[in-house]
Amino acid sequence: MPTPPDMTTDLAPGVLDTLQHQVAVFARRAEQTRLGGVGRIHNSMDRAAYLLLNRLDQEGPMGVKALAAGMGIDSSTVTRQVAPLVDTGLVKRTSHPEDGRAVVLQLSPRGKARLDEVRASRRQLMELCTEGWTEEERAVFCTLLTRFNSALSDVHSALPQVPPAS
Repeated sequence: MPTPPDMTTDLAPGVLDTLQHQVAVFARRAEQTRLGGVGRIHNSMDRAAYLLLNRLDQEGPMGVKALAAGMGIDSSTVTRQVAPLVDTGLVKRTSHPEDGRAVVLQLSPRGKARLDEVRASRRQLMELCTEGWTEEERAVFCTLLTRFNSALSDVHSALPQVPPAS
């Protein structure tokens, strides 16, 4: 269970300060490159599109509510983010096989090809960024980053949701 923000920890403040600073730097660098990989500039893809396409590729066709729940975001956000993907032909809307009234989102062949291109480019970027690392160091970094992302998600889920100011 994550420690609530108002509780103190036994960790040295210097380590936590360094960690929060490095996470902020990482977020800025990730946005600067859009983690677009190497090579052609158009291999970049915004984070929302990448995550949506990746989930559809990994889990198959699904409705907006299931997609939103799996990503931990609001259905209206998914609807807004998926609209340009449908418009550009990366995602297609189809009827649910069991309930023709329901809409299912599915990765199109064009979307799959684009996702594969972006993944390959990002893979090259990760290789370049970790050049000189051992496979063990890469694996440990992946394990720790996955663990960190999971903990961050848990903390976010546990916090009271404040409605946006109007």
